[in-house]
Amino acid sequence: MLNAVTTRFVDAATALPPEALASAFDRTVDLRTEGGREASQAAVPSASENSELERRIRTALLSRADELDAHLEGLHSDAWAAISTAARAILKRRNLTVGQFDVLVQPFVGSGVELPQHSTREPGA
Repeated sequence: MLNAVTTRFVDAATALPPEALASAFDRTVDLRTEGGREASQAAVPSASENSELERRIRTALLSRADELDAHLEGLHSDAWAAISTAARAILKRRNLTVGQFDVLVQPFVGSGVELPQHSTREPGA
């Protein structure tokens, strides 16, 4: 089962306007060469967590596929990739260094989506 912090992030991120999602994807790609690839490899959820996470993101974005792709061809899948990357970091943040966590969630900084701190120790987090 996903924790509340991760589900709040996914729900907020999947509701962002197309411009914000395009920007988040571009930044995710840029950060892959700045430690993002290695950080992503450290943020691996269990099979059941991954299945639930992917289902939640896919369901939320599917209803927006036409809107997102009308803004920018391929944005539907690009948004999925950016949100999935950051959501995994939030879900597995205790397995990441502060730097790894920051590089994976940085594309959503300033987007209006609430991001937890690396050291957040909330109940259900």
